[in-house]
Amino acid sequence: MFNTPALVAEITALADAYEKALGENDLVALDAFFHDGPETVRYGVGENLYGAEEIAAFRRARSGGSPPRKVLRRAITTLGESSAVVSLEFQREGSTRIGRQMQTWVLTDKGWKIVAAHVSLMAERPETSRPAS
Repeated sequence: MFNTPALVAEITALADAYEKALGENDLVALDAFFHDGPETVRYGVGENLYGAEEIAAFRRARSGGSPPRKVLRRAITTLGESSAVVSLEFQREGSTRIGRQMQTWVLTDKGWKIVAAHVSLMAERPETSRPAS
């Protein structure tokens, strides 16, 4: 039931394509990754978006697109043959904060689409003090 190798490979390719589109601010491609319906939800770092129209409008209003980032760790979990979750940790260029992103993908009649996404940044961690030697 979990992590059929062929399906993991397919979702991995989609996740890679999503990261490429995000880095290039390819709005047409980014819109195409999301299910085009009112039930699609994306919680961002500073916004809650309900429906594909709100998600697309947010992307178009954001100057310069998503800040450049490096993926630190990614886990892909397939659930049966028609749903998957992509979880990743990232770090934006010039930041020490760790970001997290989760996407729920479902297989629709138009291919694999994201129906739910969540992006958040972890709080800054205070530097730990070390005892004097």
